[in-house]
Amino acid sequence: MGLLDPLPPPYAPLEWEKLPFETRGRMVCEAWAAQGYGTPIGVYLVYAIKIALYVLGWALFCGTSPTLGGLSTVGHWWLAPIAFQKAIVWSMLFEGLGLGCGSGPLTGRYFPPIGGLLYFARPGTTKLPLWVKLPILGGHTRHWIDVALYLSIVGCCVRVLIAPSPGIEHFLPLVVLIPLMGIADKTVFLALRAEHYWVTVVVFALSPNWIAGAMAVQLALWFWAGASKLNHHFPTVACVMTSNSPALGFGWFRRRMYRDFPRDLRPSRVAVLIAHGGTALEFAVPLAFLLTPLGAPPIIAIVLMLALHTYITSNVPMGVPLEWNVMVAYGSFALFWAHPSISLQSIGPPHVVAFLVLMLIALPLLGNLFPRHVSFLLSMRYYAGNWAYSVWLFRGDAHEKLKRLTKSSAWVYDQLSRFYDRATAVGLVGKVMAFRLMHLHGRALPLLIPKAVRALEDHEWVDGEIMAGLALGWNFGEGHLHQEQLLEAIQAQCGFEEGELRCVFVESQALGGSTLEYRIADAKVGVIERGELPVDELRDRQPWESQRVATSLIPKSSK
Repeated sequence: MGLLDPLPPPYAPLEWEKLPFETRGRMVCEAWAAQGYGTPIGVYLVYAIKIALYVLGWALFCGTSPTLGGLSTVGHWWLAPIAFQKAIVWSMLFEGLGLGCGSGPLTGRYFPPIGGLLYFARPGTTKLPLWVKLPILGGHTRHWIDVALYLSIVGCCVRVLIAPSPGIEHFLPLVVLIPLMGIADKTVFLALRAEHYWVTVVVFALSPNWIAGAMAVQLALWFWAGASKLNHHFPTVACVMTSNSPALGFGWFRRRMYRDFPRDLRPSRVAVLIAHGGTALEFAVPLAFLLTPLGAPPIIAIVLMLALHTYITSNVPMGVPLEWNVMVAYGSFALFWAHPSISLQSIGPPHVVAFLVLMLIALPLLGNLFPRHVSFLLSMRYYAGNWAYSVWLFRGDAHEKLKRLTKSSAWVYDQLSRFYDRATAVGLVGKVMAFRLMHLHGRALPLLIPKAVRALEDHEWVDGEIMAGLALGWNFGEGHLHQEQLLEAIQAQCGFEEGELRCVFVESQALGGSTLEYRIADAKVGVIERGELPVDELRDRQPWESQRVATSLIPKSSK
């Protein structure tokens, strides 16, 4: 196997794609359990180089501040407050350009390997405004004012990064422009990782003692990440992530993650234990920082934090939030280690406290209780396995109509044709089906796909993440980006006939809830069925099982 050759699945991909859904599902899930996505070794090397360039970019921008210094003295200034401020803004710019989360082959983006700037700075590309009918900032496609707004944010970020000592006059434009960008296009707002970076920038601008406010942001990230895993979804994440891990590529260990590989691919006790351990660790990190006496170095908390983020990063999870994990780890040192005497009680003015209560407590709580209305990123429900998602089913060659969209990425198989033959491409893309099915929420698909189309063999299965990457220029597990609003925007530009494009939309399980809401939609007709699925019943199913049980579907009124 060469550096860029993926690990082939243990079946003939071109024959596999012609098989019935349940057979295909079982074969691809067994393949994922044994070998993961089959990522080429060279791809991991590319991601490692990208992390190094990300760190190098931060260091070079820090060099514009005389009080810091250059690379030769980085050990003396890396924890300085200005260095942390520039790390936050550089990370936001890095993500907004499309270089961070959602880039490269591990997000279904092969050529070009990024979206971001190639979409956000291009008029005519598809966007998702907060209100489609809003004058000036609404509509389905990007106008020059959207491009100008995006480029203004890029320019303001660069202005902060080259400033010797950034102040309120540097941060305030970002405080104003980023939520305005969110009204014009939710995709860009989320791509900037606003729930973390923008909230911290607001603290930079409005709080005299911003370090305490930045600490609160970081503690909230860990706490809600742990809270979001208080359900039955996370053990399946442990299975999927371990099977795909380049660091845990031991066949015996991968098999131990399942009850009875390959017959029973539900999580084993080992997987459940690992999942519970990960959840406990995400709670333990913020708790350890909070319980460290003021003035004392938070040694235990730092050790726990490094264990958590090293494990996540070493597994190279799909979506590749690698730079974000590096930033969170760095923030732990720059905030808690460098300033152990600062208390959260010194956050600052009441309006800053109120803002942080809204963004760090009220909004995440709302998003956990009512997930359909809040992005999983704003809810801080990171990699919990409990996300909204979608599957897009194109009949025959109906996907050719997507050429009518203004975009930088081609149809996924056309991207792969630059590197591989058709069989290899089908083998790679087919693994995305396994990724979706093997999560607990994905077990709904064997019940829902037959309700959406009669014969899956006559349709191209495309995960909503790949559709978002192709049409919007960014994807990172945010299922709301590829649900009805995107379908309406694409239909307005492509004009599918009835039956040519069907979509299955599945929502997250609410905190304390017991079901998953679903909708099946036709591009031309709209929603044709709604219902709910009991989560407890999905737990008893294999990822590919299509057998119907009387209580498996709770129908709602159709549109």
